[in-house]
Amino acid sequence: MTTRFRSISALSSILLIVFVSARPCDAAEKIVATIQVKDALTVPGQPATVEAKIDSTGAVRNVGLGGEQLELVVDGKVAATATTGADGRASFTYSTKTVGVLPIQVRVGASTRVLPATGEANLAVWERRNPILAIDMASLIETVHVEVSIPGTGPQKNPEQKPMPDAAAEIGKLTQFYYKVIYIVPSTGSDGFQAGTQVRVWLKAHHFPSGYMLVLPSGNEALGTKIDELRASGWNAIKVGIGRTKAFAEAFLQRRIDAVIVPEPPKSEIPRKANVAKEWKEIRKKL
Repeated sequence: MTTRFRSISALSSILLIVFVSARPCDAAEKIVATIQVKDALTVPGQPATVEAKIDSTGAVRNVGLGGEQLELVVDGKVAATATTGADGRASFTYSTKTVGVLPIQVRVGASTRVLPATGEANLAVWERRNPILAIDMASLIETVHVEVSIPGTGPQKNPEQKPMPDAAAEIGKLTQFYYKVIYIVPSTGSDGFQAGTQVRVWLKAHHFPSGYMLVLPSGNEALGTKIDELRASGWNAIKVGIGRTKAFAEAFLQRRIDAVIVPEPPKSEIPRKANVAKEWKEIRKKL
């Protein structure tokens, strides 16, 4: 009986060791991932399409994770679910009668292989008659060079993106009671998810008003094409384009939409009929 008892005790100990040691391994095998979400635009009561993408961030980075269930969260509640394709992308359909710029989240649902992760974006729900400002991100950023000391190399100058003086405050005044704002974000990537995520963080950190972030491919034609698409779908209240370059202004002027360039460029870079502001404090006088 004693021998049998010892055998059972030994077996139990072995099973306990195996069980305990297996748990950290299981946890370690779960994938660390990031979720990126694009802003969406709609009108009250009509469905919007929200696009999201989940990528691994482990040893093999930026690999889309297919077959994962993602949840769209609005106001703390799960509003929709979707399963990612082989490229890690998923689309949600959601409608609301609430007007404004609504913060939304996309998070990992029940998953046996991915650790919890969340991505954020904005859902702009506007009436089509609301007047809209389209603002080029380049007109908001002042690139300065900050001197830092790097061991072994001495002082180095690193670029730092700071907001143009008064830009956030002036846009806040413009959007408080009247205008809605679309931020135009250029993207050199293939899908625009990363560019949108980075700019959204920057805007929030520097206290810019919430708006709809429109990520476009690089190139002079992409902006004009998108303006045409928006107007064809009923967004005819785009009143002004505020940018930094001649090409940006011309995309609006060619469609009989007012344009303002800030800060003031050389005269050769000012298109006919474009307004010019030396600084953001002058913008309201030009509208």
